[in-house]
Amino acid sequence: MHSPDPTRRSFLGRSSLGLGALGLTSLLSPGLFAADKPLPGRIVPRHVAPKAKRVIYLYMAGGPSHLETFDYRPVLAKRNGEPMPDSITKGQPIAQLQGAKLTCLAPQHPFVKVGKSGQEISSVFPNLHEVADDLCIIRSMKTEAINHDPAHTFMNTGTLISGRPSMGSWFWYGLGAESEDLPGFVVLTSTGNSGQMQPIAQRQWHSGFLPGQYQGVHFRSKGDAVLYVRSPEGVSDSRQRDVVDAASSLDRMFDKAVRDPEIAARISQYEMAFRMQSSVPGLLDLKNETKETFDLYGTQGGDGSFAANCLLARRLAERGSRFIQLYHRDWDHHGGVKNGIAGVAKEVDRGMAALLKDLKRRDMLKDTLVIWGGEFGRTPMAQGNGRDHHIQGFSMWLAGGGIKGGITHGSTDDFGYSAVENVVTVHDLHATMLHLLGVDHERLTFRTQGRDFRLTDVSGQIVRGILA
Repeated sequence: MHSPDPTRRSFLGRSSLGLGALGLTSLLSPGLFAADKPLPGRIVPRHVAPKAKRVIYLYMAGGPSHLETFDYRPVLAKRNGEPMPDSITKGQPIAQLQGAKLTCLAPQHPFVKVGKSGQEISSVFPNLHEVADDLCIIRSMKTEAINHDPAHTFMNTGTLISGRPSMGSWFWYGLGAESEDLPGFVVLTSTGNSGQMQPIAQRQWHSGFLPGQYQGVHFRSKGDAVLYVRSPEGVSDSRQRDVVDAASSLDRMFDKAVRDPEIAARISQYEMAFRMQSSVPGLLDLKNETKETFDLYGTQGGDGSFAANCLLARRLAERGSRFIQLYHRDWDHHGGVKNGIAGVAKEVDRGMAALLKDLKRRDMLKDTLVIWGGEFGRTPMAQGNGRDHHIQGFSMWLAGGGIKGGITHGSTDDFGYSAVENVVTVHDLHATMLHLLGVDHERLTFRTQGRDFRLTDVSGQIVRGILA
């Protein structure tokens, strides 16, 4: 019986000509044996004309309170300290306040009408006020998971079941990448000094059952963005190329015997890692950025801040990454919501406003979809001087990439408890994102375990009221 494992004798016999030819061919055409050049999308041609080319998702981990950021409720302010009406909360899912006395907590910061559109935004975001007319604020989001980890999973994968592909992986799989030198899906993380850090897990950017080469790549915010991306001292590019070619050749020989799709993923990752040895240092080299740009973001880059990650996100977008996700983890305010929101808003306000301004002045905002939001919102009921988890109504904003700016979509009730007008679910959000990039969410599927899976599961409607 033929053994799938190459013996030393068979390897030497096959490689006497094979590796020599492979090495010669790789010198004549270095990209020929890349598994994907770059990874092609499965949706060709697009189902509809795309309005956006890429997504930058500003993910505020911990559950930002909509009541201190984008959804001012004057009735809630008036009823401060009074019992929450039982008609609103009876039978509703509540996290840590279950069984406690429920009292109204007024919005802790004033709101301001800003821009020509008169968007109503909290005073904690003075820089964001300057780009208010580019924002579409959704005040009627709903989700299904009331605790952080499953809520992160649901927002990122469209299901409560851990191990499914993340939205970034779905986008990369469906649309491909515009660059062969950088991953199509990159994740950046930051933490400020306001406390309340929310843990996040690598599975939030995992490829799940999609081929492994579509997994998000986590870039570090300080030092080398990718560990060991630089060759060891004394190892030249040509020697490194030899190693990659030899490993890829062995993997291809093994693949002929076992037909394992993960082998193709491994080969693809070898190739990507090799190309990133040249592309990543260039990505991080900011010497060509102007003083005006550094002043706009308020950072020189490379300091681990959210603003520095916003600058890096713009550079990734320029270089062809399809889905760029920035996590900032300081939004979990069970106590001290007033000072906590003020502190974390200061950490992100300048960077996110600078990102929108920078994209716009480079004529990139029109085809870059920017999204801001967390996994859920916060209760209108007090938890001491904080707020509990809340899934029935919360806020997000979108800008650029085919989105109508200067509008507010949907509404919660007078207390900010339930989304009651133009309700938007997580599946609706995902369906709309895919539509803006030219994909019918019902037709982007992957067959596994005997059925066709998709990011939006069995639901999801395009939110047409927010489209330009």
